[in-house]
Amino acid sequence: MERRRRIWRVLVWLLRPFLKRRFRMEAAPAEVPGPCLIVANHVTNWDPLLLAMSFPATPIRFVASEHIFRHGRVSRLLERLAAPIPRRKASSGADTVKACLRALRDGETVCIFAEGDACWDGLTHEVFPATGKLARSSGAALVTYRLEGGYLTLPRWSKKRRPGRMRGAVVGVYPPEELKAMKGPEITALIDRDIFEDAWARQRGEHVRYRAEDRAVGIEKGFFLCPVCGGLGTVRGVGNDVTCGCGWKVQYTEEGFLDPPQPFETLAEWDVWQKKTLADRDFPAGEAVFSDAGTTLRRIGSGHGEEVLSTGTLTQYPDELVCGERRFPLSDIANMAMVKANILLFSVGDEYYEIRADRELCLRKYLLFRQTRT
Repeated sequence: MERRRRIWRVLVWLLRPFLKRRFRMEAAPAEVPGPCLIVANHVTNWDPLLLAMSFPATPIRFVASEHIFRHGRVSRLLERLAAPIPRRKASSGADTVKACLRALRDGETVCIFAEGDACWDGLTHEVFPATGKLARSSGAALVTYRLEGGYLTLPRWSKKRRPGRMRGAVVGVYPPEELKAMKGPEITALIDRDIFEDAWARQRGEHVRYRAEDRAVGIEKGFFLCPVCGGLGTVRGVGNDVTCGCGWKVQYTEEGFLDPPQPFETLAEWDVWQKKTLADRDFPAGEAVFSDAGTTLRRIGSGHGEEVLSTGTLTQYPDELVCGERRFPLSDIANMAMVKANILLFSVGDEYYEIRADRELCLRKYLLFRQTRT
């Protein structure tokens, strides 16, 4: 533990100037009462490093997506330096909960981004319902932490960083004695309250400018349904504008709003409409809803091993998902999730699969289609 503590302090000291400059990040220093469970909102792939800036003296074991353990030497180095706890997205997560409890009871501090996924729309989503139960049964203090400004700095659908302002700080510290007097759902609700972030409400009050060229490029990875013609996959981000072949065109401004603000002012409003429209629309049986070439299907083994099963076109039908020669009835898919913007994960029974896009395309529409049909 002492070795990890020394490594942690050195890494935070080395990375702090880079992160502060790159993201214009203001991290409020925090001291935690011994081993604790930190729960934070999730916005970017950089969140663990950004949060670590507030805890320079406290080594943290982060719960991390299983896919980061499949990169050979880089993964082994990461395990040696930070000892992350693997989490299989689109699975039950029971093994991850057990690993977190073991670490906490061994006197280590653990951090989870309990939404399970970085947000697409600038709003913090509700955490997993079992999060409160985990906090209560751990016997450790609960620390809630909120990141602000991350969505507009680096939206999930974009590769382009647009510096403006980011902040991170502890919101609440709850000792185990207080947690024992509460029920699991009450603790979960407390966490949801503490870590909730609305990028659009904050911007309406602060009006921070997040400057970058080609601000709208990549927006179609998350927002694919045209609000004017209803076209699926017809939206494109071109320069600073969001366009469709039907003639619809709006600007994605430096403050993150759409201009003109009709029919939506924010991406969150667009996403609500997009999900509802997708859920309400009827699709003829046997006809493809949408498809994309350039995908690879892999089966992921228990030891992070990968087996390529199929390559080719990914096609969504009303009742099944098809990748190359492999077909998966939607009724058989227990869970589905995404990593970054180009990896789709799902489980069927005891099997765990990954679909990876070999080029720039929108996999989120497959995720939302399944969510709106089950």
